[in-house]
Amino acid sequence: MIAASDRCLGGPRDGRAVRPGERRARARFDPSRRDALATLAGAAALLAGPTDAAAALPPAVLAALREGGCVLLLRHARTDPGVGDPPGFRLDACGTQRNLSAEGRAQAERLGATLREAGVAIGPVRSSRWCRCLDTARLAFGRAEPWPALDSFFDERSDAGARTDAVRRWALGVRGPDNVALVTHQVNVTALLGGWIEMGETIVLRPGGDALATIGRFGPGG
Repeated sequence: MIAASDRCLGGPRDGRAVRPGERRARARFDPSRRDALATLAGAAALLAGPTDAAAALPPAVLAALREGGCVLLLRHARTDPGVGDPPGFRLDACGTQRNLSAEGRAQAERLGATLREAGVAIGPVRSSRWCRCLDTARLAFGRAEPWPALDSFFDERSDAGARTDAVRRWALGVRGPDNVALVTHQVNVTALLGGWIEMGETIVLRPGGDALATIGRFGPGG
């Protein structure tokens, strides 16, 4: 006869008595306990993700991005070694340009993952027509709208002022709830804001009146 306590512990129903050692083994390797632990571990990982992502962003930047209505101004992610582009490069032929390195592609993907996991909403994404900028935008945000105003004027600066003014006017018109992203080049960022920006770095701006206030910056995330 099987004791009631054995049945409560999940003992066999074939009439065989459960030895004490077997009872301990069953309790230790109970599949239902294993599945429950796996479920709890998965839930903990989901909860930890946004916290880890949020920790990668400066607090003021994270608060502003969650509020919305900011401009994320990015320099393209890291590239193969070089300055500018090879002689005779063409915008319609990525193979003629200086492009993202494997490290840069991973860097752009990390940027997008960080923002998504931190709960940051990104609306329009505009990019220089250079392949390294388009690739950065698509890897980070999944999309890119080519915009000539963001094109590099490293080799030709005759219309640098007009293009910089066009970017400034557009950025000043940004309103929430979503944020917007602009992916461009170092010379363009320097012309707009002054100073320097690393490859893969992001500057977060808040439009207000006739000025773009810098909230902060993060990255390059290497």
